[in-house]
Amino acid sequence: MDTPKPIGYWLKHLHNLMERQFEAALADLDMGRRHWQVLNVLYGGARTPDELDLALEPFWEGDGPTLETILDGRDGLVTCGWVKRGPLLLSLSDDGYEAYREVAARIDRTRATIMAGLSAEEYAETIRVLSVMSANIERSLRKPR
Repeated sequence: MDTPKPIGYWLKHLHNLMERQFEAALADLDMGRRHWQVLNVLYGGARTPDELDLALEPFWEGDGPTLETILDGRDGLVTCGWVKRGPLLLSLSDDGYEAYREVAARIDRTRATIMAGLSAEEYAETIRVLSVMSANIERSLRKPR
């Protein structure tokens, strides 16, 4: 009989599967999940590079391309014309807004695949439980030892 796997296993496994699913959904556009995250943040309004970096920080832990690569690399968002670099701010270009709408529709379909078989209430409860667990660990780590 298999021993049930702990939550850490399922969190990491789900994270890796979600990365693969988002990458597959965006592969033909030569972009990945990090490209989407930049588009999504800039869709909310222009940002300085530091503001953009701060908004993305919780999602960008671990390995992966840097913000500079996502913006200015061979398949970068500035390089392809979807993001404009002003003297102080980064913002979406007109083509970037159009691309955002196309990519957002793909992301919505991907999220629907991930959420199949779950009610809105089950999703909300999962988020609640994970946020409580996170807060417990954060509180514990702040305590002096």
